[in-house]
Amino acid sequence: MAIIDVNLDNFEEEVLKSDIPVLVDLWAPWCGPCKAIGATVSEIAEEYTDKLKVVKLNIDQSPELATKYNIMSIPTLLIFKDGQVDGQIIGLVGKDKIESKFKHLI
Repeated sequence: MAIIDVNLDNFEEEVLKSDIPVLVDLWAPWCGPCKAIGATVSEIAEEYTDKLKVVKLNIDQSPELATKYNIMSIPTLLIFKDGQVDGQIIGLVGKDKIESKFKHLI
């Protein structure tokens, strides 16, 4: 499953109403660590196709969503299950740490 770009217009449909768990990568183009974790997020999207939806949310384009979910720094990864936040990871972390936050959901 390819990574989907989400914003205020499609966030509810793609994330909150998803049938499977969703990993949301909150980032911005000017954020170096966000670019670094992006490769890991892409790898996870490829490995967990059909079990985990992976989306990217540019906080510069959707600041309302960043505010709603109290995002204070990026990169931040949110894991959603049944429309609710089930986990959060802040900062540049390894693949194992990310997987440990969602594996129990799939």
